[in-house]
Amino acid sequence: MTEQQRLELEAAAFRTLVAHLQKRTDVQNIDLMNLAGFCRNCLSKWYKAAADEQHIELTQDDARELIYGMPYAQWKAQYQREASAEQLADFARNKPE
Repeated sequence: MTEQQRLELEAAAFRTLVAHLQKRTDVQNIDLMNLAGFCRNCLSKWYKAAADEQHIELTQDDARELIYGMPYAQWKAQYQREASAEQLADFARNKPE
């Protein structure tokens, strides 16, 4: 496999992951954090950091919109539920460093 092929496969896998998370609005960020240690916000921060490394102008809000598929405030209003006591306790126990 060439370096270009690897990059294209990684990009395709990332786009598939983002599309999957955009469709699975029932999965809350706290659930993702508790189970996998990352969430949509993490992805948007990593995306922004990658843009910064390459000196590509991108705001954090723009990165979030790319990951969420809509403005973050709109996603929160439409889909985000208040975290349960159990979810918050799990997060506190497993909070990433």
